[in-house]
Amino acid sequence: MLATIAGLAGTTGLAGVAQAEDINIILCGDTVTPVYLELFAEWDAANPDYKVVPEVVGWGQCQDKVTTLAVAGTPVDIAYVGSRTLKQFAINDLIVPVPMTDEEKAGYYNYVPETVTFEGTQWGIPVAFSTKALFWNKDLFEEAGLDPETPPKTWEEQLAFAKQITENTDAAGFGMVAKSFDATMHWFLHWVYTNNGSVIDADGNITLNSPQNLAALTAFQEMVPYSEEGPTAYEQNEVRAIWLDGGLAMMHCSVSCAGRGTEAGINWGVAPLPTGPEAQGPGTLLITDSLAVFKGTGQEDKVIEFGKFLTSPENQLAYELSEGGLTPLRPSAEVDALVADTPHWKPFIDGIEYGGPEPLFNDYIGLQNAMIEMVQSVVTGAAEPQEALDKAASELELYK
Repeated sequence: MLATIAGLAGTTGLAGVAQAEDINIILCGDTVTPVYLELFAEWDAANPDYKVVPEVVGWGQCQDKVTTLAVAGTPVDIAYVGSRTLKQFAINDLIVPVPMTDEEKAGYYNYVPETVTFEGTQWGIPVAFSTKALFWNKDLFEEAGLDPETPPKTWEEQLAFAKQITENTDAAGFGMVAKSFDATMHWFLHWVYTNNGSVIDADGNITLNSPQNLAALTAFQEMVPYSEEGPTAYEQNEVRAIWLDGGLAMMHCSVSCAGRGTEAGINWGVAPLPTGPEAQGPGTLLITDSLAVFKGTGQEDKVIEFGKFLTSPENQLAYELSEGGLTPLRPSAEVDALVADTPHWKPFIDGIEYGGPEPLFNDYIGLQNAMIEMVQSVVTGAAEPQEALDKAASELELYK
């Protein structure tokens, strides 16, 4: 998406953009959530010279539009973006830093600030958070002769359960995501972060080719025979659809699958993601989306103030609870009450402590493509895990 920015940015002249008192915000989706409408009205009442003007752009076009405007020298004030894009925006001088105080950082769950941090500076404001857990179909467990109330806790158990289910029912044991979509990289990172692995360290060193990740990719390979047929044809929503139809016994999913499973009549359970041999505790991939403040509007300081208002602890929690499928960004008494009242939330919170952030790369499309190719080559049998890791690690050096 930003592959041509380096060539374009030098020709657009971001300075001198006409100042506008409106704060223009691009949001991704279909509609503006009612919580945001209330917060926009509250902001407008307190800041009559800086009225919020939202624009909603569909998920498929949202990132492209934000990028095109920035490169053209007519940036929107603030926009909802995937945090994975922040490093590219920052390197190409298209956004401004949004530094966090130590107190602000401490207010978030573990590693959330790292999802927006590049070279010690924060470049966005976290606004949406996703963690994953293991969902299992209790009826399929029982049909296969497994205890329906006992999910797998380790990769070894997960593999054994998937094999037993595949061999003793008409369903596949495990839902594997391996299509040419970014979710394939995310799915593999679940395994990385449940075995104390990483992709890149704080100093920018590529750490993909490690014993922990070799074990993860090997475990991924071993699961293929007990997954849905032809996993390279399936992305996460398609795998979820098979699970909702009763065709899968286990899958990794966000908390949104709880409600959907109940609506579909699935007798489901949810537990922390099974862990590998090097795990220090339950883990998960920590994905955030962020609000990025774009450079060249002439009112960046006021826009940062607006962004921090929108994502203040109280306002952010109201937004998260209204959305239903978002993991809270910050611990709080309200979150503790949520877990107590709705126990299926617990695995999504418990995985955070030993989870890991989505890696920030200069070329995140290059990162995704290298990781997807690595996973697919192993899933299809075109390469063995060590060979695939070697190749991907070498390619990632070009994209960091």
